[in-house]
Amino acid sequence: QVQLVESGGGLVQPGGSLRLSCAASGSSFRISGMGWYRQAPGKERALVAFTGSGSNTNYADSVKGRFTISRDNAKNTVYLQMDSLKPEDTAVYYCNALGVGTTFPLLPFNSWGQGTQVTVSS
Repeated sequence: QVQLVESGGGLVQPGGSLRLSCAASGSSFRISGMGWYRQAPGKERALVAFTGSGSNTNYADSVKGRFTISRDNAKNTVYLQMDSLKPEDTAVYYCNALGVGTTFPLLPFNSWGQGTQVTVSS
């Protein structure tokens, strides 16, 4: 079982920056992709950014040019650098990891973090 622990959320003024981190822990696993989703009040959870194997990345159109996802494979950690934040970026941000166990029966996993609140307000 893979556990994800997020950090870095908080309150920031419009135009400001925040950096989220998410570290995966557990035993005998290999991660193929990690990313971030967010859920605003009254809305469904939606993709923000995701990085797969080979450093392929996808971003939501609303964050392109402002957010940057990066990954440290040695530390099983993914980061989300958020710049030029807007009030509409306010949401709970969730870390997600996809992968597979490396011991029999080699089960795939789709793990979620507990979420971290990001509030953009003056």
